[in-house]
Amino acid sequence: MAEDKRSSKKDVKGTMTVQEAGRKGGMKTAQTHGKDFYEEIGHKGGQRVKELIEEGKRSKALSREKQ
Repeated sequence: MAEDKRSSKKDVKGTMTVQEAGRKGGMKTAQTHGKDFYEEIGHKGGQRVKELIEEGKRSKALSREKQ
């Protein structure tokens, strides 16, 4: 039943699922920027997560001192 709904949506000209759009955009980005781009943004994301964890630890330590 769900298959019928999906196939009918694809029959309409100009429509695309979110998944299809994401895949298409990701493939274009990979072609345009290459492997180094993904390594760089992955590193930046990892560094940001590390900063947020440290901020959380500092905040938790300060809240304990206030008690």
